[in-house]
Order: sequence, then C-alpha cells, then structure tokens
Amino acid sequence: MTSISGKTTLDWAAFAAALAPVAVIDEPVLVKKRSRDFFWYSPILDRRLKACFGDLVAKPKTREELAHCLSVAARHRAPITLRGGGTGNYGQSVPMEGGLIIDTTDMGQILEIGPDFVRVEAGCNILALNTALQARGRELPIFPSTQDIATIGGFISGGSAGIGTVSHGMLRDAGNVMEIRALSAEETPREVVFTGDQINMIHHAWGINGVITELTLRTVPTEDWIGCMVTFQSYPACHGAAIALAQSDTIQRKLCSTLDARIGAYFDKLRGIVPEGRAMLVTLIPRPQMAAFRALIAGHGGEIALAMDEAERQARKLPHVFEFSYNHTTLQALKTDRKVTYLQILFPAPVNVAKVIEVQAALGDDVFMHHEFARMGGQVVSFDLPLVQYTTDARLYEIMEIYEAHGCPASDPHSCIIEEGGMKKADYRHLAWKKRMDPMGLLNTPKTREWARVRDMAPEAIEALHPS
Repeated sequence: MTSISGKTTLDWAAFAAALAPVAVIDEPVLVKKRSRDFFWYSPILDRRLKACFGDLVAKPKTREELAHCLSVAARHRAPITLRGGGTGNYGQSVPMEGGLIIDTTDMGQILEIGPDFVRVEAGCNILALNTALQARGRELPIFPSTQDIATIGGFISGGSAGIGTVSHGMLRDAGNVMEIRALSAEETPREVVFTGDQINMIHHAWGINGVITELTLRTVPTEDWIGCMVTFQSYPACHGAAIALAQSDTIQRKLCSTLDARIGAYFDKLRGIVPEGRAMLVTLIPRPQMAAFRALIAGHGGEIALAMDEAERQARKLPHVFEFSYNHTTLQALKTDRKVTYLQILFPAPVNVAKVIEVQAALGDDVFMHHEFARMGGQVVSFDLPLVQYTTDARLYEIMEIYEAHGCPASDPHSCIIEEGGMKKADYRHLAWKKRMDPMGLLNTPKTREWARVRDMAPEAIEALHPS
C-alpha cells in the first residue's frame, strides 16, 4: 500500500495486517479527513499543515487493543499521532511525519461515577459524559465549548481552560484532574499512573509524552443553568459588568464572556433576537440567582436580550450560549468570513476597564476584542481571544507586540510547536517524561522543538535543565 503521506517507506498493508484484530481505516480520503483538526483557524497553520496526512488510522476499542497498536508502531518505528474528536486548534492531531493515527473515540466507556468524581476512558465524548453526570445531579467543573464532539482525553491533553474556568480555575489547578493513566510507546507498553503534582507532567503536553487511557476527574453539583446574552452601549461598560460578575461572591456563574459589538454581526442565528451594534456579555447563571444577576446588570446599564433554560433553547432550536464563547466565537465568524483569524492574550490581575480602554486605543480597527474571564492562581484574569481581520503575518505579530507592550502577554496560536505557543519555553519536565514514556520519539515529536537536543540524555538529566 502506497504511503498516503508521502513521508514514510513502511509496508502499510502489512502494518495493517499486524494490527489485527484492531479495526483500521486505509481509504485515503478518510485517512486525510482524520489527519485534520481546526488548525485552519490560522492562515499560517493552514499553509503549514494542510498537506500533512497520516498513512493509516487504527480504532482500538479497549486498552489492550490500544497497547497492541503502540507495540506494533514501536516495532516498526512508525510515527504515532493520537486523535480524539479532532477539535484542537494548533494541529495537535495532525501527523506532520505521516505514520499511524490512533483514533480513540471507540474507547469511551464511563467506568465509575462516584459522589464527587468520575472515572472515564480517554475517548469518551464530553457531551455524553456530562449527560450521564447530570442524571446523577453532577457535571464537569470545566468543559470545552466543543463538548458535542470533543473527547475528554483530548481536552485534558490539549486544553487548559473552558466553560467553568471563571469559577473553578484552570484545568491544571489542584483537584480538577485527580488521576491520569497513560501507556508508554514501546514494544511492551507500560502503564503509568499520574496523581497529585505529577498530573501536570502529562496534562497539556499535547500527547508528546504518553498515551492517556483513563482519567479520574472532579465533578460538581449541576444547576438549572439559564443561558444569558446581555447587551451594552459600549465595550468598556460591558467589560465593567463582566468584571463585577466574575468577581461576585453571590452569583455562581459558569461562563463570563465579553464581545465587541462588531462581532455580533457574524452571529446569523441570533439575528432578530439579540440587537446588533451593541457589545455583548455571554454567561450561564443558576435560575435561583437570576434576580441578583438582573440587578447587577441593571446597575451597569445592560439590557438582557436573551435568557433561556435548556428546554427553551431546544424548543427555539438555538445553539448553547457557550457556542458564542471561547474559540467557538472564532468558528461562528469563520462561517461567514474566512479572512478572520484570532489571537490569545492574557489580561493579568487585577482586571480593570482602564486597561481595556488603554489597549483598545492602541489597536487598529482590524481587532475586535473578545474576553473570557477566568480564575488563575485564585485571582480573576481575562483572556482576550480577539477576532482579527487577517491581512499579513507581519500584522498579526505586530498586534501581538502591541498587546505585549501594554503588559498583556500573548500566546501564539499560529504555531504548532509547543514551545512557541503558551509556554514560550521548553518544559523539560514534560520532555523528561517523554524520554521515559516515548524513548524512540514516536509520539507527536515534530510538535516539540527541543526534543532533538535532549533525546539522547537520561530523563534525570533532561529534568535538571528545568529552572528550579
């Protein structure tokens, strides 16, 4: 069988036979489809990754079948890319060297629902997981706006924040993830259990240093959530209300997003429902706290345009309000304007309206602010995921420099290299675990720039490079 990627010389027909009884996909059109994620949000990544494909897709159904896939790949020294729902934005699911794609979506069993935790296989769909939890009066504290198609293993491997972060902190915060089990990429795969501080040695490492098989996650009581959209005359007024909501000790919000008035023009499904030309606050509020929320909004000059529970949402055939937050906002815009892209900017504590006004004045008309409020280190911060009218790569990086000059650090979402994104430097602890769990460098290795420098070092020597 000819290499679909054009980057490998393995006999893929023989490789597929060796994977038996694991189900495989070898049809080139389908393999190419499973070689993509949402990297096309970025024109830079689109150019870099659109011609990157795998050679074969394996779909294991059990931990044993997954271990068999890893064993065969290790024996053949085949590059491995793990894939869940394929909702990543940086090419985490894109096989840059060709090779084997392992699709984990058939490994989706919910293994145990406890009083305040859930134990689940990595390939479990997040909507299915939350639905099962809600039947027990629980829900995940944090989940992505892409929950309908994302898997929990992909979210924990590639994500850091989401719906709920404004109340429950970052995914990495102690207690949100209680245990991760992962297999090594070796001829005889080993299972390693990560708990406590060790969880962050594999969380948000993009799958470069182990194959997550099972997770134990904290759960929280579910609520009768009311999805709300509130409009304001100006973005600073909207932002002031959002700060008050995010910092409230009495209103238990699950989401707190602010959108520049110009972004609403992209929301076709809200036309005639939410007034155009006004800045927008998007949130989820428990029904018993709606009176307090209405009072807060009135005090900031806002007008509630939409307030609906789940039954009403379904009856009106509207999207969840959280589908107008995080990078779903970018997706909504891209549906009508493929020249739009985005950035990722931190507005550190203490959040304040003056900083927004200051930065807005320095930016051009091609930048539409969009903030997601979060708790980081116990303090309220906000992440600006602005929509940008793309013209050139140079202009994108100029905008990032403007934010940086005003004390707002940028994480580059236009790079598929882990050290060039949010980290901005190598995490040698991750790389030490890669050496332990992936000694041949088969897992997503092109996504890390530093591996080539440390691959021949002992794990302890790699770890010693990490700043103390």
